[in-house]
Amino acid sequence: MNIKAKYALTDELIIQIEALEGVPIDSVQYSINDKPLSTGLVHDIIRYSLKNEKFGKQILKAKVYRKSEIEDVAVNFDILPAEAPSKLSYQVINIYPHDIKAFTQGLEFYKDNLVESTGNGTTVSDKHGISSVRIVNPKTGEVLKIAELDETIFGEGATVLNNKLYQLTYKNNEAYVYDVNTLKRIGRFPYFQNMEGWGLTNDGTNLYMTDGSEKIYTINPINFNRSNEITVASDERLVTGTNEMEWVKGKIYANFFMTNMIGIIEPKTGTIEAVLDLSELRQKVTQHIDLDVLNGIAYNKKSDTFFITGKNWDKIFEIKIVNEII
Repeated sequence: MNIKAKYALTDELIIQIEALEGVPIDSVQYSINDKPLSTGLVHDIIRYSLKNEKFGKQILKAKVYRKSEIEDVAVNFDILPAEAPSKLSYQVINIYPHDIKAFTQGLEFYKDNLVESTGNGTTVSDKHGISSVRIVNPKTGEVLKIAELDETIFGEGATVLNNKLYQLTYKNNEAYVYDVNTLKRIGRFPYFQNMEGWGLTNDGTNLYMTDGSEKIYTINPINFNRSNEITVASDERLVTGTNEMEWVKGKIYANFFMTNMIGIIEPKTGTIEAVLDLSELRQKVTQHIDLDVLNGIAYNKKSDTFFITGKNWDKIFEIKIVNEII
């Protein structure tokens, strides 16, 4: 089968099995991801539109029948977006103080304050952060309220939905639920499968969760069951490491692990539609041995600006995304 390594959703597969000389073929049965496509003769050309498939790795199989023999043939390929992400630029509007000891894992506005989750990651100087959820004054950096986790638990992404604060854990395979006004823990949910917890956001109805892979999972907030998933992809590859996330105007704004980049992801398909390089912000904070990457994205609806910080950053930057770089 003459199959390329990469296709777009607008493409179609053109499939044909070539018979070897002196080895006649009775028929061929095709499937994609174990979904039957068609059965044809050896000379038949099968055309299959990819428009209803999802981004990610695909397996095309052919079951070849020769008299009493059956041969299985398989080819792997990826479906990726057809167009490259656009590149965005930004302006710094304000700079505010931030707790330099906060190993930030999640950041989100709730009313006029920030909800921040932190982890107990080990730094270069071998110091451990404190896993917590906290309410923070966005302009002074003052921690107004805090709930700390057990020192054995690595806190991860967090989001607020229906006055409940949901927080992931990195390795404990469970999420915690708090009353957002008191930070009293009121529940916990096991993950729907054995996995790591990374980023978390919501669209007003559902939660969206990542685990370090190329997947973003849609989660029911009532029972933490998975209802859907998408694969994050650019025109070049499947993209792993989607981390801190923010839902803004129907799109997912996400940081990618170990980078200072933000991608704007279409939540129905997983397409990375645009990217924003915030590397310069890291150079504007106090440089110290335990400084780590960007990992906090909070959208302020009132000002239409973003509040950006990172792990062990001593500043939060209020920025406005201004235009596309041509």
